[in-house]
Amino acid sequence: MLLCDEYLTPVSLDEAFNLIEANRGRFRLVAGATDLLPWAREGRAGDVHIPVLIDVARIPQLRERSVDDRRVRLGAATAIQRFLDDAALGRAMPAMPRCAIWFADDQLRESATVGGNIVNASPAADTTPPLVAHDAVLELASRRSGKVEIRRLTLAQFITGPGRTALAEDEILTAIECDALPGYGGSFEKVGHRRSLVISTVCLAAMVKLDASGRNVEDVRLCIGGIGPVPDRLHDVEQFLKSGPLSKSRLEQAAEMPVGLVRSRSRQEYRRDVVRGFMLRGLFNAARRAGAGPDVLTPDMEAACA
Repeated sequence: MLLCDEYLTPVSLDEAFNLIEANRGRFRLVAGATDLLPWAREGRAGDVHIPVLIDVARIPQLRERSVDDRRVRLGAATAIQRFLDDAALGRAMPAMPRCAIWFADDQLRESATVGGNIVNASPAADTTPPLVAHDAVLELASRRSGKVEIRRLTLAQFITGPGRTALAEDEILTAIECDALPGYGGSFEKVGHRRSLVISTVCLAAMVKLDASGRNVEDVRLCIGGIGPVPDRLHDVEQFLKSGPLSKSRLEQAAEMPVGLVRSRSRQEYRRDVVRGFMLRGLFNAARRAGAGPDVLTPDMEAACA
């Protein structure tokens, strides 16, 4: 059982920092709290008691978002559902709508926040692979001598291991900024142990931009999660794909390249097979959504990537 004495909902950063300072050593920050019960159950036989929960999801500053053709800025309390109902956000982050579809169900998507998913730092977190592929940078706020100070870290620097981050006890994740990628085709592939409310065994974010001919990869962003302690950005695969035209043999070569990165403690052979399949399917679907036609993505390529 999860026990809590007080559940507090500040409506400003100053109020949140006041509550943090008043409850040092006895609070936990949440933003939606949808990961809290699974965390409490994990590896524990008895009750989990948290004296004070401070839910920052109602702070207006953390719910703001802005999108243009170059940058996306998301308040950390942006609900996962916004990637499905904000068309501009979906165009700028082409893998995220497909990621959001896989993310639990409608009710949870309205409560769960992108910041909460990041701070939870699960190796199976859905949003971190696409955000790492977008070169996401996090804003972390603290209050020193009455003044709010901001420091910035890349998402790759922020997540240091399973359930571990660079967030200090008195800091709040306030915003995420990342590259906007309009014109890219996006794909998100995910598999887990069950058919609904799936927790990832492996997940892959793939985004592809083609050149004017529609035959060559101008840019590609790839990041995979669930195969190690932190998400893996596949820079070597990206460089390989940009060095030649799309073809069945090149997709197959690219699919083999990250297989050796699997270093999970369990089901390694299964995960290696999944990585190969996800790479083929994710790249094929992203290229098709980027505008590659049937003369490039031929039926035999489609059959290989099914």
